[in-house]
Amino acid sequence: MGSHSMVTERRSRHNKITYIEFAAIDFDATKAFFSQVFGWEFNDYGPDYTAYEGFGVDFGFYRADMQSLSEKGSALPVFYSENLEETERKVRRAGGTIVKEIFEFPGGRRFQFLEPSGNEIGVWSDVDESGKQLKLV
Repeated sequence: MGSHSMVTERRSRHNKITYIEFAAIDFDATKAFFSQVFGWEFNDYGPDYTAYEGFGVDFGFYRADMQSLSEKGSALPVFYSENLEETERKVRRAGGTIVKEIFEFPGGRRFQFLEPSGNEIGVWSDVDESGKQLKLV
């Protein structure tokens, strides 16, 4: 990568979230879940840390008996989906627990789930069930 490209890449990351860490009680179940639902591949960094490093925001999981829940004041990471219903089906099939069914909000729709280690995550879309783009308010 040339120096101009490196500078451009650094500037595009500057002051933006690039990494999120979660506690994970069950590494195997958490890794299998995210691989099945989102196609992630993980790199293990010793027995107590694993990470997905792909495009956009990367995720790391450290071994601990804790969970990130919005009702307890934790931040809620929210993924985007072009097909919210299909993503919800994948979450259910992979063993996720839906904690908020699909609901509408101005400009989109969303649901929230717990992954196998108990961390809460949201998924949103700006497309309705028929594939039509929703109007942003």
